[in-house]
Amino acid sequence: MHCRDCALVTSSGQLLRSRQGAQIDGTECVIRMNDAPTRGYGRDVGNRTSLRVIAHSSIQRILRNRHDLLNVSQGTVFIFWGPSSYMRRDGKGQVYNNLQLLSQVLPRLKAFMITRRKMLQFDELFKRETGKDRLLQDIEYSSLCSSITIKSDSVTKTPQDPNHLSVPYHYYEPFGPDECTMYLSHERGRKGSHHRFITEKRVFKNWARTFNIHFFQPDWKPESLAISHSENKPVF
Repeated sequence: MHCRDCALVTSSGQLLRSRQGAQIDGTECVIRMNDAPTRGYGRDVGNRTSLRVIAHSSIQRILRNRHDLLNVSQGTVFIFWGPSSYMRRDGKGQVYNNLQLLSQVLPRLKAFMITRRKMLQFDELFKRETGKDRLLQDIEYSSLCSSITIKSDSVTKTPQDPNHLSVPYHYYEPFGPDECTMYLSHERGRKGSHHRFITEKRVFKNWARTFNIHFFQPDWKPESLAISHSENKPVF
């Protein structure tokens, strides 16, 4: 699977009232995260889904909403990832067991799992880019294309920025927790699983200076772009 251009659609409340749907659907491949819906939000987030990347922690929500997320997703490829304990194939892996059941109910479902070897490669990449050991700190990841458009990821402002508008953490939970509050609590958290959102944004800013990555909603460009080498294209 290779795409000339991709729209990586996050679940941020920044997308509400953005009217980015037509531009998102106009890209060759549209990548969505976890159980983020399109029904009822098409004007802002589009309707097409080429690839949906799903964390182990979202598997139950996917199952509960399978009629919306799975049955109507003809042609969509689903990629599941998580710790090896969830992916094991000896009858004790929660994700693997659920995918086996799903394949019986939906035999045409295109579902794949990230291998343990590939997860270790991701862990090493995270450590190299951030200096943090994801396994020791119990950090979760937030994420094949030549050009990547990201909608939406607030790389321009930190939660401490007075110009940062208050928006919900998820566009599909308009009365849910505030995005900035979630960012700060996860970045500072020391117990349990956490996303290091602010740390991740520093990585995205560095990648945008090297690779063909563009940020919209809010629009953002890096201060200075390094010369992009076509042989070094990022794989998400």
